[in-house]
Amino acid sequence: MEYKPHDYQQFAINYILEHSIAAVILGMGLGKTSITLTAIEQLIYDSFEVSKVLVVAPLRVARNTWSDEIHKWNHLKHLRYSIVLGSVAERKKALEADANIYIINRENLQWLIEQSGVNFFWDMVVLDELSSFKNWNSKRFKAFMKVRPNVKRVIGLTGTPSSNGLMDPVSYTHLRAHETDSYLVCRLLLEKKKNTV
Repeated sequence: MEYKPHDYQQFAINYILEHSIAAVILGMGLGKTSITLTAIEQLIYDSFEVSKVLVVAPLRVARNTWSDEIHKWNHLKHLRYSIVLGSVAERKKALEADANIYIINRENLQWLIEQSGVNFFWDMVVLDELSSFKNWNSKRFKAFMKVRPNVKRVIGLTGTPSSNGLMDPVSYTHLRAHETDSYLVCRLLLEKKKNTV
């Protein structure tokens, strides 16, 4: 299928391309995955800024959504991906695959970083469902922060940017602690609203 992004989707794609750290905050079904994959494709094959991408997502999304979107859109079909799920042996085999994008569920992120024995070779990380990383005391957050200085680009995706307390936004800020770029958040819905007023 040919991809014809809506204006807000093109805005988000451009924002990701222009900023090494961004959060795409859009409701369910508004194209966060296709937006991100389009930007990834351009960063890998057009500007050569990225070579390996790690996508961290909820289990169902990791298993189905990202691969479905790659197969759905014509401009993404040449992206090579590996789904890092299953037993330890299956995950290790998936990590050995020759791919551009490695997709893992968030419960296995700590395993990947601390126990898999694989050097962290990804220069871009996509945190699909950024709200899963809002607790800066969680094991997954602490594990990610061990490798964050080695990651050139971080993209957070969420449809639910609400917090449970005053400390939740602190963890979002920590995700960019090693970033020199001062731009953090692409709040699409707010920007769209401002532009139409």
